[in-house]
Amino acid sequence: MSTILAADVHVNTPLTTMSVAIMQDRSKFIASSAFPVVPVLKQSDVFYTIPRGAFNRIEVGPLGEGEAPRRAGYTLTTDSYRCDPYGLGHLVTDRARANADAAVNLDFNATEYLTTQVLLNREKRFANAFFATSVWTSDQTGVTANPGANQFLQWNDANSTPIENIRARATAIHQRTGRRPNTLILGRQVFDQLLNHPDIVDRVKYGQIAGGPAMANLNILAQIFEVDRILIGDAIENTAVEGVTDSHSFIFGKAALLVYSPPAPGLNTAAAGYNFVWRGMDGTGATGVRVLQRREPVSNRADLFEIEDYFVFKQIAADLGQYFASAVA
Repeated sequence: MSTILAADVHVNTPLTTMSVAIMQDRSKFIASSAFPVVPVLKQSDVFYTIPRGAFNRIEVGPLGEGEAPRRAGYTLTTDSYRCDPYGLGHLVTDRARANADAAVNLDFNATEYLTTQVLLNREKRFANAFFATSVWTSDQTGVTANPGANQFLQWNDANSTPIENIRARATAIHQRTGRRPNTLILGRQVFDQLLNHPDIVDRVKYGQIAGGPAMANLNILAQIFEVDRILIGDAIENTAVEGVTDSHSFIFGKAALLVYSPPAPGLNTAAAGYNFVWRGMDGTGATGVRVLQRREPVSNRADLFEIEDYFVFKQIAADLGQYFASAVA
């Protein structure tokens, strides 16, 4: 006897209400917020700097009756920036667009893909430029045992002293610059280890909710380390070329960076670094990024989505930073 089966009465088609794409949360990218953003009208230019020595040296002296006070002053120097251009294109053909199912919005996906690409590029370039040794005035490296000069016991070790290590280097920056660092940038693996470090847990456990575990969060950690904010380097990258098995890793690695970063740029404002963006290209004065869509030649029968990014992360004062390499194992 013939029987109609379930497979006979339904043909599988793609769902129109959902699809799967494992994309990173762009709100977690930190490079563009680590240093103050400086929108600029020209791709390159100069700016004034005032050496701090003159302002920290005490020149005031005794003043006798009828005498003119002694004279002192300061000098001006200049530095420069140049916003580097970066870009990427993505093609959407007419045939692909016409044949796409309802759940596949190729134009929207093109913009999402390109935007994520430029943000990842910024994360990578920030980490390469500033999460490295020999960049800041002071470096220290974590070791597994018996730390020597410019070394510390890695913070995954229960016997390590991350609070003392970070505070001591903050005081050293304060002493040589007159500014106490206010921003701590941690690689994700470093942050995870600090959350469970016994010294930190011990600081917060008596403030826990009755019956609950002792929990540290960003705000509590910031208070413990005496900084205004903590940024977590959550971004990951796939270092494998297309067609090869994916190889994902955290961009910021197992390191930490302590810097002074003012809330906003301004005249006579100290900063470890600035993020210069060319507002003359983006038209908004805020990002340095613009997305374009243009028709390809007739032979291609496609639209080309392009993104351009004009920016540079520039170190302003090496003395205002402290790098902790290999902070955890």
